[in-house]
Amino acid sequence: MTKVALITGTSTGLGQSLALEMARQGFTVYATMRDLSKAGQLTTAAPPGAAIEVMKLDVTAPDSIQHCVDTIIQDAGRIDILINNAGAGFVKTTEHASEQEVHWVTDVNYLGVVRCTKAVLPHMRKARSGHVINISSVGGLVGQPFNELYCAAKFAVEGYTEALASYVTPAFNINFTAVEPGGIHSEFANNLLTQLEQSQGYPEDEYQSVFDQYIVGMRSRSPEQTEEIYQTADQVAAVVLQVVQAEEPPIRVRTSPWANKFCNFKTGLDKDGKKQQKQVIESFLPNL
Repeated sequence: MTKVALITGTSTGLGQSLALEMARQGFTVYATMRDLSKAGQLTTAAPPGAAIEVMKLDVTAPDSIQHCVDTIIQDAGRIDILINNAGAGFVKTTEHASEQEVHWVTDVNYLGVVRCTKAVLPHMRKARSGHVINISSVGGLVGQPFNELYCAAKFAVEGYTEALASYVTPAFNINFTAVEPGGIHSEFANNLLTQLEQSQGYPEDEYQSVFDQYIVGMRSRSPEQTEEIYQTADQVAAVVLQVVQAEEPPIRVRTSPWANKFCNFKTGLDKDGKKQQKQVIESFLPNL
């Protein structure tokens, strides 16, 4: 039976790569994006006969999410895989960020994941089957300079994923995985670099010298160092496909040797999160 996948944020980058590769491998793909005017690149690249349906979905708008999910259920009858990929980088200190920006980065990177998962879970629970994959980041495991608000949102995604896996997985056979790339050569990365350049306009206060060091450090990376950190969207998509096809999916997975090394202090004793999941289930739900 052909599996049905809903993917958010497919206009560029990883989301687009996932939609195309999953379609090539025979999945029925509902590729969603906030702005349908950006669908041209995806539809042009789609292989002939690929089962890709492009739909509008704004992860910050509950009505948009529910309408999209309802339409898919009407059309396909089920959703086997949800990939919460939509997200955005943010580089600014807590003191410099406006209240609106704080809400925005949390809304896009964390609350959007919750909203989409909430809309899909009833259907997966009814089917007693499903897999929710949340595209997180090494920033969801390790806090980094000037990224605290982005990291906080991704840390929330990690906790959300772990907690759901502690009871929804054993009770209803729905798997949850957080995928943790180090960096991706994509529109996401380009937007972040643009934001960094614009951030040179920070107020000339005590943070300025620290921020200048941060920028110098990024610019001084050798091509080899940059290549080690950043993957292509297709490379990360290949890891996500391995997760989708795994009989026993991990709770969390990094997508490169660099990401594993960077997060080793946090993950070295439990690389896939399964030991922690087992301990939590035994502590709270030993008879489940």
